[in-house]
Amino acid sequence: MRKLAAALVLAAAGSLFNVAPHTVGAAAAADTPLSWGWEWRRTDFSKRSVEFGEILSGGPPKDGIPSIDNPRFTVVSNVQETDIAATEPVIGVVLGGQARAYPLRVLTWHEIVNDELAGIPITITFCPLCNSAIVFDRRLEGRILDFGTTGKLRNSDMVMYDRQTESWWQQFLGEAIIGELTGKKLKMFPSRLESFANFKQRAPKGEVLVPNDPGMRRYGVNPYQSYDTASFPFLYNGDMPKGIEPMIRVVVVDGKAWSLPLLSRKQKISDGNLVLTWAAGQNSALDTRRIRDGRDVGNVVVQRVTGGQAVDVAYDLTFAFVYHAFNPDGSIITE
Repeated sequence: MRKLAAALVLAAAGSLFNVAPHTVGAAAAADTPLSWGWEWRRTDFSKRSVEFGEILSGGPPKDGIPSIDNPRFTVVSNVQETDIAATEPVIGVVLGGQARAYPLRVLTWHEIVNDELAGIPITITFCPLCNSAIVFDRRLEGRILDFGTTGKLRNSDMVMYDRQTESWWQQFLGEAIIGELTGKKLKMFPSRLESFANFKQRAPKGEVLVPNDPGMRRYGVNPYQSYDTASFPFLYNGDMPKGIEPMIRVVVVDGKAWSLPLLSRKQKISDGNLVLTWAAGQNSALDTRRIRDGRDVGNVVVQRVTGGQAVDVAYDLTFAFVYHAFNPDGSIITE
């Protein structure tokens, strides 16, 4: 039943992504290096930190979900309600006094944006199947990497690749798992998964990502309709977390996790000098067909307070099954 449900939803998503139906139908099968060689001639498969059998095809081929490599922006004041609803989710990034918002209405269709902000090369990533939105520093040991999509998944999480060495990277961890750079890790920058209204309030002179070609995809449409209210994840064969439904959102900070229902009830949680807050007013990007109509899942801010100063901390707002998959010995705080 799980595979059937997954196939139906992915087939629908595949038609929107222009993926061949037979490719999507075979998505649940594990891949092997024998089937990767023609696409990945530069990847060093002799170096790896994971078992090949843990990696599944998500349907699209290499770069089948195209990253945005030459992003275009407009100023916040130019954005109308008809363009982006006030409650629509964006990944808000502030670096060196400069601010940009990357709407999920765009990232859902591209998953990766290679950008530079305040002179710093960054990669903005969003994995819809994990609801995982993370911003990485593209600088690594003297070189600048840029990233694309492999079309592969591990624990239902996007596997990226860098175009410099074609090493494969786990998006949730920011760690290379196959290829020359295996074991290397990317630095994560603080960002907020927030409503456009919240970003606009804190960065009124900020910029907003706009599609290079507005007609390229059905921007604003969610191809994973009702995914975050499903009873189980797609393309995931691992153990499920105990004491919490697998598709419940959790806030992950430095390897520790709190359930979003707990945070939304309390609205504020303190853990040492770490402060997590929640406020209503953000649509789920994985609920209704139109993202702007998604149910309210609220806004999360995570900060560390030192010497009276509150500074944003990198966090991820993902599903419980994802946290459990990558932190099997960890526990999710629910009460």
